[in-house]
Amino acid sequence: MANIAGIRFKRAGKVYYFDAKDIELKAGDSAVVKTSRGMEMGHVCIAPGQITTTNSEEPLSPVIRKATAEDIAKTEELEAKSKEALVACAKMVTELNLTMKLLSAEYSLDASRLTFLFSAEERVDFRELVRRLTGQFKMRVELRQVGSRDEAKLLGAYGRCGRQLCCAAFLTEFSPVSIKMAKEQDLPLNPMKISGACGRLMCCLSYEGEMYRAMKAKMPKIGQRVSTRMGEATVVGNSPLKEMVMVELDTEARVELPLADVSY
Repeated sequence: MANIAGIRFKRAGKVYYFDAKDIELKAGDSAVVKTSRGMEMGHVCIAPGQITTTNSEEPLSPVIRKATAEDIAKTEELEAKSKEALVACAKMVTELNLTMKLLSAEYSLDASRLTFLFSAEERVDFRELVRRLTGQFKMRVELRQVGSRDEAKLLGAYGRCGRQLCCAAFLTEFSPVSIKMAKEQDLPLNPMKISGACGRLMCCLSYEGEMYRAMKAKMPKIGQRVSTRMGEATVVGNSPLKEMVMVELDTEARVELPLADVSY
């Protein structure tokens, strides 16, 4: 049975699983692993022994070793070089007049591959750019286009709440967010008010969606006839958070009552 370790490569990044074999690792350690992009160093967030299986049917890639001081120094050196590579690539993008926004450059730990991440509104023909980059850096070069949500997660920013973006701080994966969630929470359907830095619906709309659905399920519907201590009335509004119901009596007077005082 595989000795599984959970490793992530970026803060709030997705957790990937590797076979640690007989290598002793604990949460917080750094480890060198073999990935599809070559050798990479990541941080152990799930120590071996805490999980026994994964959903993947593919065999797990191995942990090569616990990161050494040399591995950590090499990673820091490559991070500095990646900034230089990003500048060089940006110059080529300008020369080729490509409509793309460069986001980051990443070297594999063994410096066998250089990956550039970028965003663009449309598909970009970057074959000439790859040819030039390969000629300059003398290694395998890969360009990957990411979406607006991934761009915001990668660059980081602050939301309208004043806190760091959830995707950059702690969300490891994006969950579907729909306009229905905003409607259920009685939020204004103004895109400027319910969209995040990425231009998509804010991830936090999903946090309280289930709670709002549960609260609203207990409330009478708008237009429904109900009984109150003041007589029969028609529901004209609800406040799920306060569990209050606004009703209009047959006398056309409106009054707000606790949900417990309304029968329907």
